[in-house]
Amino acid sequence: MTLNHRRLTTVATGQLGAFTRQQAHAAGMSDRQLRRRVQSGFLEQIGPHAFRYPTTAASPLAKLQALVLDVGQPCWISGPTAAALFGLDGFSVRRPLHLTVLRDRNVRRMGVEIHTTAALPAIDRETFEGLPVTSPARTIVDLAKQEPPDRLAAAVDSAIRDGLATEDLLHRRVSALRAKGRFGLPKLLEVLEGREVTRGGHSWLEREFLRLLDGSGLPRPVTQEVLSRAGDHLVRVDCHFPGTNVVVELLGYRYHRTVAQMSRDAARLNALVLDGFEPYQFTYQQVTTVPQSVLSTLFRALPRSA
Repeated sequence: MTLNHRRLTTVATGQLGAFTRQQAHAAGMSDRQLRRRVQSGFLEQIGPHAFRYPTTAASPLAKLQALVLDVGQPCWISGPTAAALFGLDGFSVRRPLHLTVLRDRNVRRMGVEIHTTAALPAIDRETFEGLPVTSPARTIVDLAKQEPPDRLAAAVDSAIRDGLATEDLLHRRVSALRAKGRFGLPKLLEVLEGREVTRGGHSWLEREFLRLLDGSGLPRPVTQEVLSRAGDHLVRVDCHFPGTNVVVELLGYRYHRTVAQMSRDAARLNALVLDGFEPYQFTYQQVTTVPQSVLSTLFRALPRSA
């Protein structure tokens, strides 16, 4: 075994049997030598820039390592492939593999679906067994673009079950990314809302609103209180500040989707006003993206009604 070959095998051993053309050059091996070894079957060429020793186990991780080396960083294993690495229910490593690169790169590979992004914040990046990968939360956000609701729900449930993500983190990433026009987020919000319904208790939006009030100097409201009646229906409000007539209704992302919903909400609002209450409405978007505006409104409203 030549010195050059020993150097290269040392590098490849730490990379699951794969290495880049640049690493081969650094070890003293020329392109001509690489071609000869590929032709003889001593090496396997993965792509334009990477090779591997065929004697090493071709595990899913080894194949992904070779792909990442060939494409070159920055790149991240993403989508269904990342979901498989994290062990999310219903996903396995299979072709097409999914990889995300920055938008200014022009990357194409056979059997690989290349996604692009203008930037990938640190919160959306992780490593798995030394491989660059999108975080579990960002992986789920990306899955929402292409997976049907049942598979998306299974991914969410397993990520939360295994401690890879929380509902709070998923909501925050949705809030941060939906302003960029990302597809699939309404589907993911429906899945998250479904978890809330089956689990019972306060909605995430209500909990987030209460968290926003903590430390603000504003009093803590009573939640889910019946204050009025609209026709044959009791009017239960999300939040009521005791000793005042201030009521807060938190409007989820699906608010006002149908004519029937709009009619019911108008009747509820009118009943509250007629009974002397002062209702304020805050949307999911306001609570999650402009919380200071929400607090400012309440600071003005509460002294008025005291």
